[in-house]
Amino acid sequence: MNAIERQKIILQIIAEQGAVTVAELCERFGVSDMTIRRDLSTLERASLLRRIHGGAVSARGRSYEPPVLTRVHEAPEAKRAIGKLAATLVHEGDSIALDIGTTTLELARNLTRLQDITVLTNSLPIANLLTDQPGIRLMLCGGIVRPGERSLIGPVAEYTFSQFYVDKAFIGIGGVDLEAGLTEYNTDDAEVKRHMIHNAQRCILLTDSRKFGLKTFASVAPLSVVDDIVTDDGLKPEFREALEREGIVVHIASVARNAP
Repeated sequence: MNAIERQKIILQIIAEQGAVTVAELCERFGVSDMTIRRDLSTLERASLLRRIHGGAVSARGRSYEPPVLTRVHEAPEAKRAIGKLAATLVHEGDSIALDIGTTTLELARNLTRLQDITVLTNSLPIANLLTDQPGIRLMLCGGIVRPGERSLIGPVAEYTFSQFYVDKAFIGIGGVDLEAGLTEYNTDDAEVKRHMIHNAQRCILLTDSRKFGLKTFASVAPLSVVDDIVTDDGLKPEFREALEREGIVVHIASVARNAP
């Protein structure tokens, strides 16, 4: 493995864990601590991480939101599997709220086979995908468009979600923490999610396993609002056990991974 490949994996580990030690990386890659320290120095000069005593942490603050064009390429197999499994929770006649996000977009791709469902969304990509589907009554909430994210935010979006009572709300999220609950990068998106969750009979969280243990900038809601979580088979057993103790139904999507 060359330095570039090794450094890419180091960044992936820090994105998942928030921090890593030199000793962990030496064991992971089977190289000397001098080699790892050179890798960390290279990444720090590129402002991709911050060195600390004995290791490194993410250089990104909790309010840093990775661009959607970057997120769409992260864990694509897991997101596709989650979207496919989540679609089995939608039944003909349902009214659903669909949140923004790359994972909820994968759910939307699997709804086109259904008839007689109503979809209320604040996501322009989801609206564009479902516009011409004959079995779907599509409602767009209105509001201010967030450039890049293509989400609808602000008082109009919040008011719209407060006026409709849906059977199920499918929520995407920035991070899931056992103590902090659901958190987001952006305060405006967090506020819209609160209204979406409040008026749903059932709240279903869609997130890949990398986001468990991650705490981002803005609080959305405690874990107690969540009825179901759909995630991938990378979820650690201790997280699953803790979530199920809270009364949350955890649905695990199997992900086909390429062999190394």
